[in-house]
Amino acid sequence: MLVDGVQMRPIWKVDGKEIIQVIDQRYLPHQLIFKDLETAEDTIDAIKQMVVRGAPLIGATGAYGVYLAAVNSPGRMVDEEYLRTECEKIKAARPTAVNLTWAVDRVFDAALKEPSGENRIAAVRDEAEKIVEEEAENCRMIGLHGYELIAEISRKKGGKTVNILTHCNAGWLACIEYGTATAPIYTAFEKGIDVHVWADETRPLNQGARLTAWELGKAGVKHTVITDNAGGHLMQHDMVDMVIVGTDRTTHTGDVANKIGTYLKALAAKDNNIPFYVALPSSTFDWQLTDGIAQIPIEERNPDEVRFVQGESDGKINRVLIPPAQSPAADFAFDVTPARLVTAFITERGICRPNIEDIGQLFPDKMK
Repeated sequence: MLVDGVQMRPIWKVDGKEIIQVIDQRYLPHQLIFKDLETAEDTIDAIKQMVVRGAPLIGATGAYGVYLAAVNSPGRMVDEEYLRTECEKIKAARPTAVNLTWAVDRVFDAALKEPSGENRIAAVRDEAEKIVEEEAENCRMIGLHGYELIAEISRKKGGKTVNILTHCNAGWLACIEYGTATAPIYTAFEKGIDVHVWADETRPLNQGARLTAWELGKAGVKHTVITDNAGGHLMQHDMVDMVIVGTDRTTHTGDVANKIGTYLKALAAKDNNIPFYVALPSSTFDWQLTDGIAQIPIEERNPDEVRFVQGESDGKINRVLIPPAQSPAADFAFDVTPARLVTAFITERGICRPNIEDIGQLFPDKMK
């Protein structure tokens, strides 16, 4: 995507070097900082510390992590057991996003097709880069399919502004290119539809206020940052035409794990007869689990993410304590929205209802 006239992605391999570079998203929107990843441990830390975040990007980072493990293997031999151990470490970096396991396993399998050494390193690199390009293309297609939903609302409103509510950041910063939830928005904007985005701030780390708002601003898309709890009010007063969110893991039966607070938006949308869409590539489906609430692991992060807030003052990024210092806090990173609250999924292959039959029709090759 273009940022101040410069084509940019959140992750890339440095030409001619065995180094992966990423945008350090912890500093956005106030500072645009790039970070070098030179070892598998660097990628694990980047995933854990949310230098990178968003299911497709976490998957891509994990894939490149396997590449870095390979280039740093003893004698560059890329022994199978060594690589298997490194892959397990990478997969454990964050538990909820299924793309991480999917991408790491895929790159590991590609490595084993080669005998050893430099051939394996090349195979891992090529497969990681293939995953990156496939995810970018998948998001482009999500944009094209989702555009039709926005265009239909625009026609019904006689060309008046289509108001879309988002939660968290599911834009290109999370997804290599285009984004998932934002892809239809960008496509509609480029095609001349009048769109406006209500961007939930998304506590505790404010990905909506920091990242979604930054992205939309750079693209020239009209948007307004709102508190997480404002969505219901806006829906009650006909100020939201549709909700589009991303997801970190979705069961093939239709249950959706996404950033904490998504479930509440789905409830409000259902109560106000507002369509609630989830945009995702096939890599974010979990083809094994059937009950999202019971089976999807929900990451619990450092409570300091709740207790402290980060912002800019006098050109410096500062961290400020909000509650009483002695008050305990809890930081649940995700919640699960049951399939019954979801209007439809927007995928790279088209739009489907959130049930095993419709998902299976779109992805017969993925169903076990």
